[in-house]
Amino acid sequence: VTGVQTCALPIYLHYLIEHQVWARLAPDGRATVGITSLGIALAGDIYMCRAKGVGTDIEQGKSIAVVELAKSIVSVKSPLSGRVVHTNPRLSETPEIVHLDPYGEGWIAQLDPTALTAERAVLVHGEAVRPAMAEHARLYRLD
Repeated sequence: VTGVQTCALPIYLHYLIEHQVWARLAPDGRATVGITSLGIALAGDIYMCRAKGVGTDIEQGKSIAVVELAKSIVSVKSPLSGRVVHTNPRLSETPEIVHLDPYGEGWIAQLDPTALTAERAVLVHGEAVRPAMAEHARLYRLD
């Protein structure tokens, strides 16, 4: 089992720890979202990943995509509320990029956030990321 020590957790991202998802905020206000490496370690290999369509309004903590795992189909929660403006076109052909490059090519969708100022308060960022992820892993007995 993979623990927090072996997971990449870039501190410049904003994490919704309970759902193991991240947001990368761009200067233009858009947010790119995806699944954390710890979330992927928890879930296992991803065989299909389908994001909600462009134009869909999403609430923080609600489904932005579904992934098919070896034995289940799981909803991927969004770290932020917003409208889907772009989805990763590579996911339909190569869903494994989600676990091969979770913070790069394996992103899921881009949003125009609608409540960023309020919602940022519940996202973990910076030096607090690793201790928060370690606690989450401990709760799920990963370490």
